[in-house]
Parts: sequence; C-alpha cells; structure tokens
Amino acid sequence: MANTSILVVGGGFSGLTAALEAAEVGHEVFIVEKNPFLGGRVAQLNKYFPKLCPPSCGLEIQFQRVKNNPMVKVLTMAEVTEISGTPGNYEVKVALKPRCVKPGAADLSADAAALSKDVPSEFELGMGSRKALYLDMPFAFPHRYVLDKENLTEAETKTLARNGAIDLSETEKTLTLNVGSIVYATGWKPYDVTKLTNLGAGMVPNVVSNMQFERLTSPGGPTSGKIVRPTDGATPKRIAFVQCAGSRDENHLNFCSYICCMASLKQAAYIREQLPDASVTIYYIDLRTPGRYDNFKKRIMADEKVRAVKGKVAKIEAAGPGVKVTVEDAVTGLKGEDLFDLVVLATGMQPSLAGQKLPRGLEVDEDGFLVGGEDKGIFAAGCAKLPLDVMKSAQSATGAALKAIQTVKGR
Repeated sequence: MANTSILVVGGGFSGLTAALEAAEVGHEVFIVEKNPFLGGRVAQLNKYFPKLCPPSCGLEIQFQRVKNNPMVKVLTMAEVTEISGTPGNYEVKVALKPRCVKPGAADLSADAAALSKDVPSEFELGMGSRKALYLDMPFAFPHRYVLDKENLTEAETKTLARNGAIDLSETEKTLTLNVGSIVYATGWKPYDVTKLTNLGAGMVPNVVSNMQFERLTSPGGPTSGKIVRPTDGATPKRIAFVQCAGSRDENHLNFCSYICCMASLKQAAYIREQLPDASVTIYYIDLRTPGRYDNFKKRIMADEKVRAVKGKVAKIEAAGPGVKVTVEDAVTGLKGEDLFDLVVLATGMQPSLAGQKLPRGLEVDEDGFLVGGEDKGIFAAGCAKLPLDVMKSAQSATGAALKAIQTVKGR
C-alpha cells in the first residue's frame, strides 16, 4: 500500500503553499527547512509584489495555518541528505542541526541582550549583526530562539547552562521519514556579488545588492527602515540602480531573473516616498515588467526624479565618499561617468540548489534549476523550477502539491 504522506523541502512561500494545499485535503506533510525559521526570501523583504505589503501580511497568515493544522510537521535547521525508494514508498534521511533551545516560546530577549559578542547576521545579509542567541524577526516561526554556542564566552556558557530553556548538550541527529511523494521548494539565493568585480561589489563602499537594500529599507532591518549610506549613515541624495548585475551574462547567470526590473522599480518607490528630494537613475538593458506590472512601471517612471538610461555599466569605482559609475549609453553611443551617493546592484536569482551536493536521483540543469523527477514522484515548485515572483511561486506550488497528491492517490 502506498504511503500518502508528502515531504516538502523548503519552508519559504512556495513550500508553505504546497504543504498547506496538501495538508488541508488530509495528507500528512513534513516541511524540511534548512534555516532556523520559515519564510524564506519573502521574510527578508520590505514589501513584496503584487500587493506591496510587508512580509508579515502574507506570512503570518501562513504561519497560523501551519500552527493550527496537526497534519503539518515542521523540521527546521534540517537538510535532506539521502532519498531512497520509489514513488509511493520513499525513505528520506534528514540531518537535524542542534538548536540548543528547548521547544516552546520562552522569552529569551533579556538573555540575548546580555551577551557580549555581535555576530554578522545571515538574515541581514551583512548589513547588521545579531547575538549568539537570536530570532531572525519579531514574527519568526517557529517562535523559538536559536543558540549559536560557538560565539559564547566561557562565562556566558556557564550562565546559560543554568537557564531551563537552554539545552547545551543537544547534538546533531538524523531522522528517517517515510513519504509517498516529494516537493522541492528550495527557493533561490542572491547571486554572489563578489564575482562582479567590475561593478565594485564587496570592494567599493556604498555599493549594495538589491536584497541588501531590502533589509536597509525594512522597519525590522539594521537601520529600522531608514535609507542611509552604509559607510557613514548620511542620507543619500543621488541613487543608482544597475540592472542585470550578473544576469543575462554568459560569465555569470545566462538567464533573465524575471523579478529584478520590478524589484528596482519597487525600490525606487521606497526612495521617493521616504526621500522626496532624492533622485534615482536606473541603468538597464531592457526594462521587463510583464502583465499587470506594466502599469506600475508607468507610474514610477512618470516621476520627474526617476530616470531610466538604456546602457551597460562598464565600471563602478569609489570616488571619495561617493561612487563613480561609468556607463555606455545605448541610445547615444557615448560613454560617460556619473557620481552617486549609493549604488544598488540588481543581482539575479540563482536557484538555491546550484552548486549544492544533491541526494541521489535529483538532477539540475546547468543553471541549477531542478529538472526531471516527475516520473519519480518528485516535483519542483517556485524558484527551484524557474525564476518567479511571489504570486507565480504560489501558483507553481499549488500545481506541484496537486501532482504530489495525484502520485500518492494513484498507487
């Protein structure tokens, strides 16, 4: 008899959607998420399309649905290491990293604040820091702190050992799950900007990626949502966006990342709302705003302080406290230079599976997107399949969940 349980790998927006679609029609679902909290990239945004609402708007509803549905089991700080078996009867090995905080929603904020060391925050993408005991965001789910033992002093370790909510003896362990079908909703990661040496990423001050800018503008981010120049906290007056930073480039990402143009237009709106005197320049190859987003583009580009220049940026360099951008205008054919206070690189979406060691039986294409597998009862959803925005990722996840259900029902 086939196993009707379903495994969803990835707890971002598409993974949550797939899991809930299956659970709400009666299937036991396991969500395996490698990070300590659910929410994926959407959780890091200031606002997301198409509603332009904060991530809490959609995620908190999803978190409540997960919390209230006994058919959904969530495993965080967990990774699939091995898949064996056949459709309808898979055995999956999952490695669980120690959280070192016992189940429950104990308020450990005072304990966290008392710790001495500030650690670069993965969630803030290098724009901020955290303590060794932390939550990524106020509405984090599970609402359960994580303890990073390696960044404690000996005295702090002894103090926390006496706290009943802390378990310093917890170690990594392996769990075996038996499921009938699998949905991979592993999402995407920002392309490594340090590879874009001509664009100054990682070397030129006040050059940030589009995801870093999202954190800079988020009320829960390192500056509480205030748009400032990272090096000195000054308010930027002139800001540039560089499109296709690593995308549509045979030396980096061959494909169009779909969301980058919309993300830059959205971020231009952030700037104009908060800094009415600031000007924005968008350097682009093509401004792609499919379907309903074209009206949004027209609204943003109607602003006299927002201009778009069709041209390829050749070089970005430091110029005192500012940034010098060298660009060839594709319309006039002239190469020119301009100075800005802040430059945002619209870096592409790279599938999270790219460059990763995959369980036997999984295959990705040359770009890292999951291919095949449907005949094996393994389905890709969201940006594990191709570049998508939040709305289309959710639609993709619904389709993947339906296929997963059909796999276990048909056996």
